[in-house]
Amino acid sequence: MPPVETIRRAVPDRASQRARIAVSALFLTNGALFANILPRYPEIKTALGLDNLGYGFAIAAFPAGAIAAGLLAAVVIRQFGSARVAVIGTVLTSLGLLSAAFAPTGALFAAGLFLGGASDAITDVAQNVHGLRVQRRYGRSIINGFHAIWSMGAVLGGVMAAVAIAVRLPLGVHLGVSTAAFAAVALISLRFCLPGHDDAPDTETTVERARAAGPPRRRVSPRTVIALIALTLIATAGAVAEDAGNSWATLYLADSLGAAGAIAPLGFIALVGAQFVGRIIGDPLTDRFGQRWVARVGGLIAAVGMSLALLFPTVPGTILGFAAVGFGIATLIPAAMHAVDELPGLRPGIGLTIVSWLLRVGMLLSPPFVGFVAENESLRVGLFIAPIAALVAVLLAGFLEGRRPRG
Repeated sequence: MPPVETIRRAVPDRASQRARIAVSALFLTNGALFANILPRYPEIKTALGLDNLGYGFAIAAFPAGAIAAGLLAAVVIRQFGSARVAVIGTVLTSLGLLSAAFAPTGALFAAGLFLGGASDAITDVAQNVHGLRVQRRYGRSIINGFHAIWSMGAVLGGVMAAVAIAVRLPLGVHLGVSTAAFAAVALISLRFCLPGHDDAPDTETTVERARAAGPPRRRVSPRTVIALIALTLIATAGAVAEDAGNSWATLYLADSLGAAGAIAPLGFIALVGAQFVGRIIGDPLTDRFGQRWVARVGGLIAAVGMSLALLFPTVPGTILGFAAVGFGIATLIPAAMHAVDELPGLRPGIGLTIVSWLLRVGMLLSPPFVGFVAENESLRVGLFIAPIAALVAVLLAGFLEGRRPRG
């Protein structure tokens, strides 16, 4: 890994502060858009007359679109700039989900989700590229805060959907309102993002480092390739552990442990809530102790907490186990994205594009793997994928940045 630089504690200028708010708004919209349609999937399935197999193929279109388009992110960002791509991608994602809501057939429903997933994948990379650019202006970690706001957006979207269902608001009206609202937020945010190209130096420290390094080199060394693979595995480990709770927590509590209908969702809620807390405190902890220490301690919390919950299964213990997973893996994806963005020899957005794409591949393959193990052994055995993934992050945390010296 390249040598770390001294942190400069200068107060960020107004342009940087406005850009931070703008990027936060983009992360909020990205979390809220998909969460608005997700709780309404069952009524869409019924309205379109889809059987379980057709429904499964239809909803797989969203991650399939993300995987199909994800590798284009770096090229598009380099051509048009991260801020513009993030905003346009947000608008296209919202339009894709809106078209899925109005789809009269299962095929068109899948096509809308495919467009939404493809746009979402590019948006995800672009907003992280711009967020890391703002972070360099600040001279301290703020990337975890952006991801915490994404979690807030997901909760907001879920609440909006729950209210719409409760008052029996038609799906088209509901998604039309969310599309108009969040697309407008994204378009307004563009005005306050950082100007200029993403290759342009944003801080005095960046300029000094560039001068000291001499002319820029684009040759990718074997060490950079190894680091890229390790950082991809760290991010994927965080995503796989998170998906274990997102996809299986409610089912495991209800079917395997016999939790009541009102209690079973608490596993997922505990994971998301603890993840939000972990991301809120992740930035100050990263500044104080470094990404490496935070990832190792967090990974151990996730691995030990979930392992104990699975070895000694109880409803309260399992809820706490999923909370441990959410809290422990909260900073893994933001840390890996920051570290890969700093790798020498890679053009802006290339590393983030590769990590984001492979991360989504891992998220697509994880649920079938857990389902296969659950079918042949038990869901409890399948859920050990979460602590195993957390231990992978612990073992590879050495590729993350250590504690920075204070200037």
